[in-house]
Amino acid sequence: MRDDSFWSKIKKDYSKNYIVVYMMIIVVAYYVVFHYLPMYGVTMAFQDFNVSKGIFGSQWVGLKHFKEFFSSIYAWRTIRNTLLLSFYQLLFGFPFPIILALLLNEVRVKWFKKTVQSITYLPHFISVVVVCGMVVEFTSQSGLINDIIAMFGGERVSFLLKPEWFRPIYVTTSLWQSVGWDSIIYLAALAGVDPALYEAAYTDGANRFRQFWHVTLPSIAPTIIVLFILNIGKFMSQGAEKVILLYNENVYETADVISSFVYRRGLINADYSFSTAVGLFNSVINLILVVTANTLSRKFSESSLW
Repeated sequence: MRDDSFWSKIKKDYSKNYIVVYMMIIVVAYYVVFHYLPMYGVTMAFQDFNVSKGIFGSQWVGLKHFKEFFSSIYAWRTIRNTLLLSFYQLLFGFPFPIILALLLNEVRVKWFKKTVQSITYLPHFISVVVVCGMVVEFTSQSGLINDIIAMFGGERVSFLLKPEWFRPIYVTTSLWQSVGWDSIIYLAALAGVDPALYEAAYTDGANRFRQFWHVTLPSIAPTIIVLFILNIGKFMSQGAEKVILLYNENVYETADVISSFVYRRGLINADYSFSTAVGLFNSVINLILVVTANTLSRKFSESSLW
């Protein structure tokens, strides 16, 4: 009698691909140790955590810290700023790599194509700390940007002290740093498009635009959808490091996001339970967003993460 049980299949696969199994064990161990075991720490969100007593000895307080956050003046400000920064990042940061990849795909001069790729890839390898240092220097009153403004008779502006300038600076520098690197996966998807499809479209009388619309775009649509879902999944997770390196008290109104707020309350003020509660709220929203985006994608297209 044939044994098709789960464990028998695992044993059979192990005997054939034991090297791959050993490699997989390392990856699984990494995620278990550094991503799953620490999740028990979210229990601090429902406690008045005391370092000396630890997680097991601290007093349980239920939803106290969640109520404190949503009743504070910081809740709407941090949620609004996070949503707006994430929206601008998605609005500009998601389509631009696709556009760059499509344009590079049309270039037939190899040296020019490779030069553009190298120039757009390089900013990705610059540390966030270095990028923020450059931004601070360039946007200061004695910086390069103000020197150019003054040269044309304009008035010098302290850009990073103006709340209205923080979001444009943040989004523009993020786009500059990521657009080239993010375009690589789309270039790889474009390289996998069958040339016979273009030949067939050309034979049927399709011009370059129609070839793009009916061949190129549908061919890379699954890649676009999957990456869009992944971007939605981190919609509420604007990186704290760049915000912290660029913001100051003068621009909290437009710059303070959930992750930077959690950093200040959790690490600087040592309010671990409150910051854990805010971080947990943020993670739950991200989970809901990625599940919703995946469900809608599966319903209206053939592509999804699961």
